[in-house]
Amino acid sequence: MERDRDPFNPPVSAEDLAAQTTLLEQAAADNEASLGSQHPDTLAARGALARAYVFWGRSAEATALHEKNLPLYEEVLGPDHADALLARNDLAVAYRSAGRGADAIALHEQNLAVQERLHGPDDPATMATRSNLATAYWLAGRPAAALTVFEQTLASQERVLGLGHPQTMHTRSNLAIAYIADGRIAEAIAKNEQNLAVRERELGRDDPDTLSSRTALAKSFAAAGRLVDAVPMLERALADRERILGADSPDTIATRSSLATVYSSAGWFAEAVALHEQSVAAAERVLGPDHPQTLSFRSDLAATYHRAGRMADAIPLLEATLAARAGLLGPDHPETLASRNDLAAAYAREGRVAEAVSLHEQNLADLERLLGRDHPTTLTSRSNLAAAYARAGRLPEAIEMHEQTLADRERLLGPDHPTTLTSCHNLAAAYARAGRLGEATEFNKRALAGRKRVLSPDHPATHASREALRHVRDRRHGALFPWRRSRTRPADPSPPGQPPADRAPADQPAADPAVADQPPGDRGPAGRPSGDQPPSNSAATDESPSKSVGTGQPSADLHAESQLHAEPSPTEAPPAEAPASG
Repeated sequence: MERDRDPFNPPVSAEDLAAQTTLLEQAAADNEASLGSQHPDTLAARGALARAYVFWGRSAEATALHEKNLPLYEEVLGPDHADALLARNDLAVAYRSAGRGADAIALHEQNLAVQERLHGPDDPATMATRSNLATAYWLAGRPAAALTVFEQTLASQERVLGLGHPQTMHTRSNLAIAYIADGRIAEAIAKNEQNLAVRERELGRDDPDTLSSRTALAKSFAAAGRLVDAVPMLERALADRERILGADSPDTIATRSSLATVYSSAGWFAEAVALHEQSVAAAERVLGPDHPQTLSFRSDLAATYHRAGRMADAIPLLEATLAARAGLLGPDHPETLASRNDLAAAYAREGRVAEAVSLHEQNLADLERLLGRDHPTTLTSRSNLAAAYARAGRLPEAIEMHEQTLADRERLLGPDHPTTLTSCHNLAAAYARAGRLGEATEFNKRALAGRKRVLSPDHPATHASREALRHVRDRRHGALFPWRRSRTRPADPSPPGQPPADRAPADQPAADPAVADQPPGDRGPAGRPSGDQPPSNSAATDESPSKSVGTGQPSADLHAESQLHAEPSPTEAPPAEAPASG
């Protein structure tokens, strides 16, 4: 995924970044001491330091500095001055990095109103501000509003700036990510193909932005289950970035992690682990061991350990990542909650069900408090708790919770949204585990029909639903006509009385190697642009593809869903575009 440039000068190492941060801290202190807290140079130095803190994941410190700056800009220059608009945008980004979506939206909406009043709806700065607002809507769990604003912004930019303008292509890339999460994968592929063609023609095949478009297209192919297209394209993108940017460029590290995750989703665990371990080592060397992006790479490595069944490696790494995120970002930060979900899923697979239930219950309570009962992430957390209840033998509670989640998703997202169909799939699995095979058949049929229609007949999620329906039918027929048991099909490897489950999501580990709730998108610390982070499958199949043909591994029937990274983080509009001077 495309991402904004960080506030530091490449090439970088952890030591270089720390030294540059120290210089920014000294500059801010010196300017305030010599010039006063309201001098323009002091305000600029404080803002630069705050942006560096956002890069480091030090959201509370960044927010405090920006909150100090904004009223001073408004007092000295006026609330409509270009510098005040920039300061307001910076504070909104800091709020997003801290998971304060509603506060971020209020500031972006304020900026958009000012820009439209001063410059009109078609001014480049107005359009960039509108794109920033769409990103904030997305991160706050308002996908319908985000998609509408992204589409409006792209149409305006194509008309005013042209199809190939950098800002237009930036918005198009973000819209493609949003389309993937909304299940509109064919449209996402078309947008990414358009961007790649323009950049290859205008910038050349080796330009860093062209490489970003190639990586985005590869990941949209992975979202569609087209690994035969995704893998070679990502392998080429990684080779190109290593050649052009160097092996330790943050973009190269991110592409390596993306390729590793696709390998993992294909079941090529040895190759995936090797690449993930390289990514973690490089990130620790370049960014430092506690940088938010390093922690994301570490979480991705733990996910692959989990899917490969290496729980002795996965659980300590997940525990360490959770502790690091809680210390750096705070206990209520979305990334911290995501790590807690991952650890709960690993505990469940390891048979530590009571610990898994406790963590999932804590997550759900926190998310309802922080985001509300209808936020997409809250619904994902509720589904994961339902899966944990089922593992603990608490089937009535599990079924009731799955039924409520499905009803809420139908109300909020519609019956054909990919996550709604995943709820159908998971409810069917819960019914099957409880022996309610007629209801399991009904909901498996619905999930299969919807996935054929929305994702395609050959998508891995569709195959998973097809296999789940076959398994339930076999159980029903076996119960009614025991003499007609199939002698041609291989024995199902799942435990007796349980239908097979789907493979682990490409982005997150689950209670089994399980179904992901959401279509793929890029991961990064919440509220911040992410790099080429791994995609997560909208649902996976229990037939893990090998290098040429699928060879699967079984898992149980109740599926944990991908947590918190379900919605991708569209990138911030390029700073040069927003807002313009006034």
